[in-house]
Amino acid sequence: MIDLNCDMGESFGAYVLGNDEALMPLITSANIACGYHAGDPMVMDRTVRLAVRYGVGIGAHPGFPDLIGFGRRAMHLTPDETENYILYQVGALAAFARSAGAELTHVKPHGALYNIAARDPEVARAVARGVARAGRGLILVGLAGSAMAQAAQELGIPFAREGFADRAYRSDGTLCPRHIPGAVIHDPEQAAAQAVRIAQQGEVVAIDGAVIPMAVDTLCIHGDTPGAVEIARAVRRQLEDAGVTVAPMGQFVGRP
Repeated sequence: MIDLNCDMGESFGAYVLGNDEALMPLITSANIACGYHAGDPMVMDRTVRLAVRYGVGIGAHPGFPDLIGFGRRAMHLTPDETENYILYQVGALAAFARSAGAELTHVKPHGALYNIAARDPEVARAVARGVARAGRGLILVGLAGSAMAQAAQELGIPFAREGFADRAYRSDGTLCPRHIPGAVIHDPEQAAAQAVRIAQQGEVVAIDGAVIPMAVDTLCIHGDTPGAVEIARAVRRQLEDAGVTVAPMGQFVGRP
């Protein structure tokens, strides 16, 4: 069993990013921007209600306060700042979810915050503390084998190991930086093949050809990637054709 998640709700004001209407029926969990790196109250409300309509698990996607840089630029925050920025954003989205008759299931940091927390134990612990304060039952989503997994274990909160269908990996199991050619996978069939290999064999081929272990609970498709709808459709189809059960992470992560 595996979850298929997507970063969504990343439009802002007059600016439209991604095709949430077309993507939502293809996924099982939505990571919804909370207004710091993208999104705004109108977009948050609309995306939450769209997820409810399709029975998709709702998660917060908090990031650095960096609308101009889309949260993909590193910021040097104190641990207290990181913790409280997480709590603030998760709390905002939780209110929208409750207003729509739903509850949050997970929290997935965005962009630079995600990548820093994956390798920096202090940042990872700050993120995990923010998630724990927002709700002990919330699942923290992070890179498989990262510092976030250890932080979640230390605090006793559920953790979903995440892999990526549309991103290339380095041989150490981290994601290739986006400026490297080939770091973002645009071909739907290539992304789908990578997703199936991760889900069925628990491994992925790195950009240098190395085969690395990659046991995951959830696979991500980025909603802002050009062709994201076609990628999501191919990934979902090939997973199901391969006999992989696709279900929201809230149904199995952290369950006995």
